[in-house]
Amino acid sequence: MKVLIALFVVVFVDVVASQCSCNTMKWAKCDGEPCKCTLQFSSTYKQALDCTKLIPKCYLMKAEMYRIRNKLTTRSIGGKPVETAFVDNDGIYYPECENDGRFKAIQCNGTDVCWCVNSAGVRRSDKGDKNIKCEPVETYWVRLELKHKVVAVPLDVNKLRTGIENALLERYKLDKKFVTEIQYDKDERVIVDVKKPEKERVTDLSLMTYYMEKDIKALPLFQDEKPFEVSVEGSKVSMENILVYYVDEVAPTFTMQGLTGGIIAVIVVVSLIVIAGLLVVFFLTRRQRAQHSEAQAREMETMS
Repeated sequence: MKVLIALFVVVFVDVVASQCSCNTMKWAKCDGEPCKCTLQFSSTYKQALDCTKLIPKCYLMKAEMYRIRNKLTTRSIGGKPVETAFVDNDGIYYPECENDGRFKAIQCNGTDVCWCVNSAGVRRSDKGDKNIKCEPVETYWVRLELKHKVVAVPLDVNKLRTGIENALLERYKLDKKFVTEIQYDKDERVIVDVKKPEKERVTDLSLMTYYMEKDIKALPLFQDEKPFEVSVEGSKVSMENILVYYVDEVAPTFTMQGLTGGIIAVIVVVSLIVIAGLLVVFFLTRRQRAQHSEAQAREMETMS
């Protein structure tokens, strides 16, 4: 009888433990009654999580940097919507977060080199020192440039839109009203514009974009690790690439410092060519005027 009771207790504990997990963050550690989950940021600090929601991007980046530094597993091996849109070319860094999980406006990655970021944590200024002045700036529009895997027949754009709206709602809890436009071409490219009203501060678009990038480019952050798929007429359509453009309420402040050496070299060469061309025109015009003056002088001498 005692053996049966002991087995029952073991089974009960296993069942409770299996129910105590974080569906929106596979790296979380969960235990206790009631179930509580935390995410490791350092050897001495664990962040409490609300696993009923997507985890803030700032928290996810801190956890990913911790795992990279400690050699823990993190991953597997359209164009701008407007001229002020930009992509994240800096990759991951160890961010500073507000108490609610949002990014602080200034980031330094633990160094003396700092820069300004938007609400998605993406750099929007040149890099400077710790005296750089940064104000909070909200990302209100993201463009997702997707490419899906080859399908047997071309997809209907209206049914594709419905499938994408449903997938974003079910997987990332993104209301369908924020999907403002979807474009589709014959090269399997899908352009999805997700936009919220300016000055709106409730919806954080960076939650959806970061989870989605991990789903498509690396490994899902969700506990079940199911891939991101779009259901179109009963068929599952998988994505193989994603590029995210960010549009902020205030345009970024990049200058020549933010350009690569190759681009700067091209600008310099083009500028020199233009200057040389202007000098040639100037000297030719000056020579023509001199010749014209000489001709007029000879004509006057002949007449006299």
